[in-house]
Amino acid sequence: MTVSWTPHRFTGGILALDTANTVVLRNDPEKTFDRFDDPAEIARFAEAASGFRAAELGGRRLEAPEPDGIAPIVLSIREATDRLFRHAIAKGAIAAGHLPDFLTACAQGLSGSNAEIGAPGQPFGHPATPIAFEAALAVSALSLLRDDTVARLRVCPNCSWLFVDRSRNSSRLWCDMAVCGNRQKANRYYRRRTAAKETDNA
Repeated sequence: MTVSWTPHRFTGGILALDTANTVVLRNDPEKTFDRFDDPAEIARFAEAASGFRAAELGGRRLEAPEPDGIAPIVLSIREATDRLFRHAIAKGAIAAGHLPDFLTACAQGLSGSNAEIGAPGQPFGHPATPIAFEAALAVSALSLLRDDTVARLRVCPNCSWLFVDRSRNSSRLWCDMAVCGNRQKANRYYRRRTAAKETDNA
């Protein structure tokens, strides 16, 4: 499947959540699909994410020259991230039993990388050179373990995507107001109109 990576697809607020959200409609078995079923989409996603997540990456470009080779690692990090933090949102705490798989997946993403990360202003290393997508994905996923970030994680009630709520009063409801928020408003309006018509015809 060829996918167009439009801006609203990057609404997780952080690379690791955007990647978790590449499984669309996880909560609907009849409609769900995986954007990474074709590994070539991993490379296209990485290229797009270099722009959409430039602030998080400190301007460092992502690269995925061999998407078929890194696909198992990328999918492992993605699924472990989704499982760990979706549970944390539901329960208000991280499940210790989910951490080994998550940390192992992230370790695989970082294995063999010669990137030096965490310098002031350069969280993903020096922006002059690219970083492997799987390594950057692991760093992004690990950054979610901070207490202040975990407390701001949300699940969109419309599409079930994960996102970070960075609103001032932590009251953001939708992953994207222009997409999911408006869709829910339209659904509520339709239900009210239908109910009103049924009452008038009663």
